[in-house]
Amino acid sequence: MAAKISYDDVEVGTELPAQTFGVTRATLVRYAGASGDFNPIHWNEKFAKEVGLPDVIAHGMFTMAEAIRVVTDWTGDPGAVVEYGVRFTKPVVVPNDDQGATIEVSGKVAAKRDDNTVRVDLVAMSAGQKVLGMSRAVVRLA
Repeated sequence: MAAKISYDDVEVGTELPAQTFGVTRATLVRYAGASGDFNPIHWNEKFAKEVGLPDVIAHGMFTMAEAIRVVTDWTGDPGAVVEYGVRFTKPVVVPNDDQGATIEVSGKVAAKRDDNTVRVDLVAMSAGQKVLGMSRAVVRLA
């Protein structure tokens, strides 16, 4: 598989299509099973509050994975991502209701490099707060 986006067609400032991802308690349980991360802050409201959290929170790696989907959907090739890193700044609080939480992610090409790669800076928000900082991916384009 190769990236469907051409390096020559991208400029600094090119905006990637923004996406919104829903996350419910059921999503967290499925992720816990897949990842093996059964920390009770991700599923047990009583425990989460006892340790000072406002409620159950999404796994940081889950939040990170949802954010990079903006890039992989844009390129059409998950293998095009050659580097990816974030700082976790705020938790995604997931209430126990039918709505859950949302993670809104936008991205923009911040730099073009000489080797057919670009740096994409991502912004991930939930409940009006930035939940990932320094969220950056380097992507090899066609």
